[in-house]
Amino acid sequence: MALVTLETVFDPIAAEIMRMRLEAGGIEAVLFDAGIASLIGSGLSGVRLMVLDEDEAAARALLADPA
Repeated sequence: MALVTLETVFDPIAAEIMRMRLEAGGIEAVLFDAGIASLIGSGLSGVRLMVLDEDEAAARALLADPA
């Protein structure tokens, strides 16, 4: 079980919304670098949205669904 970066987001609020959407869909997700992004500015440092490698395909499909 390894973590993979699903996406790097340059808006910490958008990253949190994506994380919550995944968790609402039953996929555990974590945000890496959110602290540094808020410290130095979200435009300079992205927030990495990460999931388990076995959940990657399902997570991508969930985020691609506009519903």
